[in-house]
Amino acid sequence: MRVLRRTLGTLLVLGVLGASVSCTAAHGDDAKPGGDRPAALAPYEQLLPAPAFVRAGGPGYAFGEGTVIRTGRADGDEGDEEVRRVGELLAEQLRGPSGLPLPVVDGAAGDGVRLRLDEGAAGLGAEGYRLETSASGVTLTARTPAGLFHAGQTLRQLLPVAGPGTVPGGTVTDAPRFAYRGAMLDIARHFFTVEQVKRYVDQLAEYKVNTLHLHLTDDQGWRIAIDGWPRLAEYGGGSEVGGGPGGYWTKDDYRELVAYAGQRYVDVVPEIDMPGHVNAAQASYAELNCDGKAPDRYTGIKVGFSSLCVGKERTYEFIDDVLGELAELTPGRYLHIGGDEAHSTPAADYAAFMDRAQQVVARHGKTVVAWHQLASARPARGAVLQYWGHDRTPAADKAAVAAAAKAGHQVILSPADRLYLDMKYDVTTKPGLVWAGYVPVRRSYDWNPGTYLSGVAESAVLGVEAPLWTETIATRHDLEFMAFPRVLSLAELGWSPTPRNWSTYRQRLASQAPRLNAQHIAYYRAPDVPWQ
Repeated sequence: MRVLRRTLGTLLVLGVLGASVSCTAAHGDDAKPGGDRPAALAPYEQLLPAPAFVRAGGPGYAFGEGTVIRTGRADGDEGDEEVRRVGELLAEQLRGPSGLPLPVVDGAAGDGVRLRLDEGAAGLGAEGYRLETSASGVTLTARTPAGLFHAGQTLRQLLPVAGPGTVPGGTVTDAPRFAYRGAMLDIARHFFTVEQVKRYVDQLAEYKVNTLHLHLTDDQGWRIAIDGWPRLAEYGGGSEVGGGPGGYWTKDDYRELVAYAGQRYVDVVPEIDMPGHVNAAQASYAELNCDGKAPDRYTGIKVGFSSLCVGKERTYEFIDDVLGELAELTPGRYLHIGGDEAHSTPAADYAAFMDRAQQVVARHGKTVVAWHQLASARPARGAVLQYWGHDRTPAADKAAVAAAAKAGHQVILSPADRLYLDMKYDVTTKPGLVWAGYVPVRRSYDWNPGTYLSGVAESAVLGVEAPLWTETIATRHDLEFMAFPRVLSLAELGWSPTPRNWSTYRQRLASQAPRLNAQHIAYYRAPDVPWQ
């Protein structure tokens, strides 16, 4: 399928498909300064992320008072509960902007917006879809409910920001380049509520991001209740960077967020960072320290000073309890065990600890994800490495990741000087850090995950993820300002086929401004983007 999608994208670029429209133009850059407005893009050319294949033309569909959303299956069965739920959610997303009633009815036959589950549809994969518009309606076809959901998000972009309108005639056939398209949110340095994170989930899902990685614990705070170790949340959750009140999620809070994300086909990957980044845990329980003395809670931003006591058996009872409870709460396949910046853990101890931690994850039926430092130890079979290096990362570290990839380990790419959303855009940016350099919007977009790391073939790349660390980010406004519009670069890098270029992307990004404004999303108005 990846080869097929790349071929289709190339045919679009070369004009082989006649009336087709390419949303991923050939390489080259004729970008004008941000103030020079290029000609307005046609509706299908504005889609973000860019679909694999578009053919525009034919009569459009008048989306208005009489529009009905119909749900059903290709075999005529009208009783698929999940397809109905996808239809109800799409109706909810469209009612507010359009002002229309949009009733949802069983059965995909008739005029209107038709959600059609066809498990035998060729070429769509687990998340792909086909969107076909004619005078009688819009037909969304997919092999899975997830594909129907993604099709609905494309339909949202083909409709006006407000009011009724016309869906232009045409066909979209689409499927993602990478299976894993993620964003990480650190709620440990500064605490964010479930409602705040739900809002971020909605924003991510709208652009086909399918994974939310939650950094739940760090030196500054422990944010998830664990029954067997209650002081982790009750005491360890009571601090954050700068000395604020902190906070934590109950297990019901976490379940609520996981369920909410799952309804939008976003998997939650929880992270318990270890053996470093553990001061909040050690402050909560003295027995987790080699000397049996609990340190004070920490509210600064330094890293690398804390370490679990690798030689204590109680340490492994602790991680078994924590990871076991978290695995039970998490329906997804992955548990993230951190493993980065363990500067206070000797190399031999680090390797021994990660051996046992990975065994715990396997015992609870999950697959390990860890930061790429695991490559310097002994990654367990099937473990996924998350690379957060940058241009100045030592060659030996990159070589270790390449060796792990050649040994069969998949890699998630999160290069800090490309996808770290907490890096400042430029010298004028107030929140954020600069240790990996400035990351303007163009830099977040203008690279190819398939060829980024020497020695790591595209087939070894599970996907891409944009982390947002919160040492300097404490409000919803700052979260969104640092994420947008760079998280949209992540969405396109993860979903769209190659080739791509900045010249066309900046125009499509600009066309999203009215939607971002309508949803009251704070975003950085990059000066080299011709914002509408």
